[in-house]
Amino acid sequence: MAKPHLGSMLFSLFSLLSFLVLVQSQSSSTDASVMQDLKTSLNPPSSLGWTDSNPCNWQHVACSNDGRITRIQIGHQNLQGSLPPSINKLTALLRFEVMSNQLTGSLPSFAGLNSLQYLLLNDNNFSSIPSDFLSGLTSLQAVFLDQNPFSAWQIPVTFQDASTLQVFSAVSANITGKIPDFLGGDTFSSLTTLHLTFNYLEGELPASFSGSPIQSLWLNGQMSSSKLNGSIAVIQNMTQLTEVWLQSNSFSGPLPDLSRLTMLQNFSVRDSEVTGPVPDSFVNLPSLRVVNLTNNQLQGPTPKFPPSVGVDLIPGTNSFCLSDPGVPCDPRVNTLLLTAQSVGYPTVFAANWKGNDPCTAWLGISCSNGNITVFNFQKMGLTGTISPNFSSICLMKYTNESKRKRRCKTIPNELTTLPNLKQLDVSNNQLYGKIPLFKSNVLVKTDGNPDIGKDSGGPTPGTPGTRTPPGSTPTTPSNNGTKISGNSGNKSSTGVVVGSVIGGVCVVFAFVVGLFCVYRAKRKHSGRVQSPNAMVVSHGSSGPSDIHVIESGSMVISIQVLKSVTNNFSEENILGRGGFGTVYKGELHDGTKIAVKRMESGVVTEKGLDGFKSEIAVLTKVRHRHLVDLLGYCLDGNERLIVYEYMAQGTLSRFLFNWKEEGLKSLEWSKRLIIALDVARGVEYLHGLAHQSFIHRDLKPSNILLGDDMRAKVADFGLVRLAPVGNSSGLTKLAGTFGYLAPEYAGTLL
Repeated sequence: MAKPHLGSMLFSLFSLLSFLVLVQSQSSSTDASVMQDLKTSLNPPSSLGWTDSNPCNWQHVACSNDGRITRIQIGHQNLQGSLPPSINKLTALLRFEVMSNQLTGSLPSFAGLNSLQYLLLNDNNFSSIPSDFLSGLTSLQAVFLDQNPFSAWQIPVTFQDASTLQVFSAVSANITGKIPDFLGGDTFSSLTTLHLTFNYLEGELPASFSGSPIQSLWLNGQMSSSKLNGSIAVIQNMTQLTEVWLQSNSFSGPLPDLSRLTMLQNFSVRDSEVTGPVPDSFVNLPSLRVVNLTNNQLQGPTPKFPPSVGVDLIPGTNSFCLSDPGVPCDPRVNTLLLTAQSVGYPTVFAANWKGNDPCTAWLGISCSNGNITVFNFQKMGLTGTISPNFSSICLMKYTNESKRKRRCKTIPNELTTLPNLKQLDVSNNQLYGKIPLFKSNVLVKTDGNPDIGKDSGGPTPGTPGTRTPPGSTPTTPSNNGTKISGNSGNKSSTGVVVGSVIGGVCVVFAFVVGLFCVYRAKRKHSGRVQSPNAMVVSHGSSGPSDIHVIESGSMVISIQVLKSVTNNFSEENILGRGGFGTVYKGELHDGTKIAVKRMESGVVTEKGLDGFKSEIAVLTKVRHRHLVDLLGYCLDGNERLIVYEYMAQGTLSRFLFNWKEEGLKSLEWSKRLIIALDVARGVEYLHGLAHQSFIHRDLKPSNILLGDDMRAKVADFGLVRLAPVGNSSGLTKLAGTFGYLAPEYAGTLL
């Protein structure tokens, strides 16, 4: 075989080098063209120094030795304009920084820039973001999209291409939907910072967060109606965390065991719905520096953190048994909390089990002479299992001087009639008498009752488990004062019953399926938002038997309920005052927040009654997403009260006129526009789209309410009238606040 001629080899090598030089020359030329596009789009000031024909000589621009653009760092230059679509042709680009300018328009796609490592786009006015903007960015390490008024978008699947990402920050970037599972999966094995504060995310934390390397997690302040919710249990497996911001969401359930988070310094879950006791393992975490737990429904003793920890825990904003940190609760309270643990420390308990004495109107609890005698947990939507700790409540009686045990009686025969009973545990009591004959599939535990099976102990004739003396008439078993919550003949009765005895009577805890799910199925979370046509209220405080559903069409609510949920119309619950009375904040037993307008006694005149009737008449006929919802009303003597949905951000006037005094931020123009459109849609519905047309007649900022998501609803319908027909309304004078009356309506008045 002939050897290649040396001349041929040299010619081939020369051709290859020429080709590479040509390609490189073309790439440099392309980069120069893109930079001219960027210059044209931005129209930079002369002070930036972009005057040379060669962009490699421009200020804040860096090139490689072969003339390729590698860095563009023009942040904080007060630049205006937009970014050209050709930016994704800079294939050698390593770093692109345009933060803190005034750039507008849509972001270009950065797809294919597989050398790009840092992308800083934050604090601009970009309006939209393409779905493939990070597609193929296999070297990306950090992305900052914060503070941009993007149109609503979701984190796209193509985001997974950036698997080397370490920092993703998109605060106030209008992200919607759920947090994608892939953010916590194996794909992002290097992700240490995830900041998604002030977006519109909703749903639960991804299970894939378990084991994630994330160190800084910011998810606070979601502005969607449902917010982020559910359990935060997955946090306990994120062992690299140093700071966790979860505040101002709808997270529920207990704080998990955070003892494995040995580097955790900053933890905030303020303004949520977290329940249960604060674990000692968290209180004593050596790394902890800042804790924020205010405004939840935490239970048990108030935690006492070490002096080295900065604590935000305002007294009275949780459901702790006592206000003094570190002071233990009454043992009955501790035991009841243990029983609530098996059902996930539900909000319905946390909202109603307040104070240090469970015999003071705790929901579902009844007492006699300081003894807990009845548990009634029907129709509370509880899930989980029945706790064996119920049995430890037995034999308790507490007085100021002593604690003593009382002798109990027998196991009632009625328990044998429960069709789905699987287990009865009455261990470690003082029961005696014969054990009733249960079905063969029922496991009965009676350990620790030395007299069980004996007839001694002084039972009265006819008591279940004893023989009736000859010649006497057998009596119907009376349960010895026992109350069984539920219907023992119902085929849905529970598979587990736990018995316990107190104060000379045997207290039996029977539950109905639908209260407790005894199968260890995945817990299903129901939203806090109830049907718009129904409202659950609690009459009095004697327990769940007094809970009723008020349907639309029958929306009368008792004065006792409204006094209870507003803490007897206390000053600290006042939301505002108006010409017709005072508005109070209230909270129902299930945690639902409401607003209660109470007419002052001096206003209950003909005019006041007309306004009251007008609001009821209008709001029972109209329903719109931008009109405040009527939930109920009360007429009691001279009392006239109206119950509305609660709007957390209050009136628009706060943000227009009083924002400095109240420490608020002035409304951005984009939010002002959204609010204006919301009000316009509500008024449009009143004027022409409802079944009957109404004129508001008092439209002003103090009658426009804002929710957590800063969306607006029109309120205060006391001056509303049917729209005029023809050329005249029949009214002889204006009504409402001067300057805010629709001129087309004013023109129809005589």
